[in-house]
Amino acid sequence: MKSVYVQHAKASATLSLLVVAMMAGPMAMADDSGWYVGGNVGLSKASIANDRITRDLLGAGFTTNSISNDKNHIGYKLYGGYQFNPYFALEGGYFNLGKFGYTANTTPAGTLTGRIKLQGVNLDLVGLWPITDRFSLFGRVGVNYAKAQDNFVGTGAVQVLNPNPSTRDTNYKFGVGAQYALTKSLDVRAEIERYRINDAVGNKGDIDLFSAGLVYRFGQKPSAPRAVEPEPLAAIATPEPVPVVKRAPQKITLSADSVFGFNKSTIKPAGKQALDQLVSDLSGTDYDVITIVGHTDRIGSHAYNLKLSTRRAESVKDYLVTVGGIPANKINATGVDGADPVTKPGECKGTKATKVLIKCLQPDRRVEVDVTGTK
Repeated sequence: MKSVYVQHAKASATLSLLVVAMMAGPMAMADDSGWYVGGNVGLSKASIANDRITRDLLGAGFTTNSISNDKNHIGYKLYGGYQFNPYFALEGGYFNLGKFGYTANTTPAGTLTGRIKLQGVNLDLVGLWPITDRFSLFGRVGVNYAKAQDNFVGTGAVQVLNPNPSTRDTNYKFGVGAQYALTKSLDVRAEIERYRINDAVGNKGDIDLFSAGLVYRFGQKPSAPRAVEPEPLAAIATPEPVPVVKRAPQKITLSADSVFGFNKSTIKPAGKQALDQLVSDLSGTDYDVITIVGHTDRIGSHAYNLKLSTRRAESVKDYLVTVGGIPANKINATGVDGADPVTKPGECKGTKATKVLIKCLQPDRRVEVDVTGTK
């Protein structure tokens, strides 16, 4: 008789998003580039081509009385990737879509059982769309190299000529999803993907994987707080015959290009020196609150500039708290996009990020530290 196969037809294209309720915290977002690894698990779905099975059995002289299908299974994937910027990443890994099959009862009396196992590797281009500092949507398109292993068993009058066909083939895949940053290093992700598969008996179809998982980003651990040792403070607090009252500086402006790396929120050594000087100036003074505002230039999207400026302001706050020993409740940190420039209208012409425009807009990239309620 002819070989009988499982055809993996199109599954539902409706994505059921995973809704996760999380406690909001004052954490800063991770930098937008670097290596990461992750794992997802979920439900894989296929359709069994019962009409084609019936026709093949009929062509071999059998009437199909009934067919039972096994079209859902647990699927999972393990992956790693590199994110080049806030909008683009390259990702590859291993996937296992599980097992699917059917059992057909026939006249003359007999049964035909077909099973298929699917696993392989993939390489995808991933495009990301940041919605907020923590939440992003993404889409992917790529290729999969899958191994399909079939097993056919006949009983009674049904005989199988080729019981264990298999194949390896390269096909396309694509998907969409959403992710949320729990911490600097850890994201939660939900997505749906479609894998085009060769079933090893001459047909191609689609398997959908609905999954959720975790993503770990390397190099994003927050720096450990430095303990403020009492000995230096005791030495500074040496009583003077006539107390000298210092007045806190009212406002300083730090150049973002000198404090941070390009497109980063990590403070450079030169930036630490400037902040150490600020801590020294504030020592022994009295004030109500310190307001830190991060500014970017007008190049780039509003959402990304707001995210970067906020991260930079929070990095300055973290340094003043952990290194300078300033109480966190006396510091407010916020970010704005390029809507409050220092440069005058028309002073820096153009919209493309050329070297000339980037240099001209350098004064707009800054962090302002405003000390209010000084006494």
